[in-house]
Amino acid sequence: MESCIFCKIVRGEIPCSKVYEDDRVLAFDDIHPMAPVHVIVIPKEHVPTLLDVDAGGTDILASLFGAAQIVAKKKGIDQAGFRTVINCNEEGGQVVFHLHMHILGGKRLADELG
Repeated sequence: MESCIFCKIVRGEIPCSKVYEDDRVLAFDDIHPMAPVHVIVIPKEHVPTLLDVDAGGTDILASLFGAAQIVAKKKGIDQAGFRTVINCNEEGGQVVFHLHMHILGGKRLADELG
């Protein structure tokens, strides 16, 4: 999509602090971190939400989770622990409508869900 901020990052139109990249995904540091480590992982293909991944698109999800493992090791949070979050739609907290995963770590994270 022309106006999607994450698509612009993928195309190199907006700079990012790249953490990891392969042919399917791009991972970069969040510009407004919510934890000492806060990385965003996005598919290079524009997919608006998690609900837009059909049964044939599970390779996108596998790529996101594979990148999360690599990023956690690169950032040194793999042993202590980290959180992965995918927000979906407005009430789920999704702000940018391009599927993305947050990787958060570097401190003990509060258990806000119970």
